[in-house]
Amino acid sequence: MRFTEEHQQLRRTVREFVDKEIRPHTDRWERDGIFPAHELFKKAGNLGLLGVNKPEAYGGMGLDYSYQAIVSEELGAAGSSGVAMALGVQTDMATPALSRYGSEELKQEFLTPAIAGDMVTSIAVSEVTGGSDVAAIKTTAKKDGDDYIINGSKMWITSASQADWLCLLANTSEGKVHLNKSLIIVPTKTKGVTIGPKLDKLGARASDTCPVYLEDVRVPQSHRIGGEGMGFMMQMQQFQEERLWGAIGCARGMDLLIDATIAYTKERTAFGMPLIDNQVIHFRFAELKTEVECLRSLVWRAVEDYVHGADVTMLASMAKLKSGRLAREVADSCLQYWGGMGFMWDNVASKAYRDVRLLSIGGGADEVMLGIICKLMGILPSKKPKS
Repeated sequence: MRFTEEHQQLRRTVREFVDKEIRPHTDRWERDGIFPAHELFKKAGNLGLLGVNKPEAYGGMGLDYSYQAIVSEELGAAGSSGVAMALGVQTDMATPALSRYGSEELKQEFLTPAIAGDMVTSIAVSEVTGGSDVAAIKTTAKKDGDDYIINGSKMWITSASQADWLCLLANTSEGKVHLNKSLIIVPTKTKGVTIGPKLDKLGARASDTCPVYLEDVRVPQSHRIGGEGMGFMMQMQQFQEERLWGAIGCARGMDLLIDATIAYTKERTAFGMPLIDNQVIHFRFAELKTEVECLRSLVWRAVEDYVHGADVTMLASMAKLKSGRLAREVADSCLQYWGGMGFMWDNVASKAYRDVRLLSIGGGADEVMLGIICKLMGILPSKKPKS
């Protein structure tokens, strides 16, 4: 991927935003278990960072996805995976389908304020019985006149306690599970929507993640994004950007963790010499750095193909799989070199160790990525074995 001066200017803008508006506050937000999403998103919206690849007609910059990937990469340096994830939900997970397939009225009412930072949004797909298995969701939206009546529940919903609207996936008909689902915009203040208490998570502590309960929630059918029954397909498309977002963002975070650990091992002495002077340690840093650069190259290849209209399902799935596994490897290796300090809760390696574990779960578990890759390789079994 060849970066233009416009790419680099955007990168500088995001770095300045991260350094000024996020990093100074991350320790407090992590302790509080929440950050002021409306306040922070408005600042991001004022800089144009919430609509980089969205149409200019709705307040976006109208740039291609490579520019959005720059934003995603630099948010990996935020020092808080929870804050970065919430921003990623706003740009890469809850709004792509609305931007591509939503009606003019729907875009004006919900996409424009999301890009401006005047509204916070969440993607509401996962359920207790249907996380990676999206086809297994149980939430229903049944027609009643010109409305849908929605019943069900959603789990692990990022920014739920502060969200103004949900991009919600529900079953809108009977029949084949891949053809009976629709994406529907549900304002959170609608009667019957209940946001549960914040979940006590292993990592991403600054992100307010909650269950959402829907009981006889009435919304107009005009809140449906695109055609009825097309929700599964649209969500699979949104997953492509979500998976690329996770892979490129964690690469930047791994760079910073490796650099911080190198600095520590230069200062820390054991048995009469700095830790980094041990060949096993400086060789390990070289290995980890090489692996991160390989991941970065894979992601940017996928981004470039995506910009030019190619189907990047294979590459995005590979990047998602690799990023989750490599992030765990990097965090574990670096934590070891911090020794006892690495076992402390607020240590940079300890925090990464907790935060990155989600990468192999959210947006499709490792096993789902392997299944997709195998399917595209043509090596899945043709039929289930007989019992």
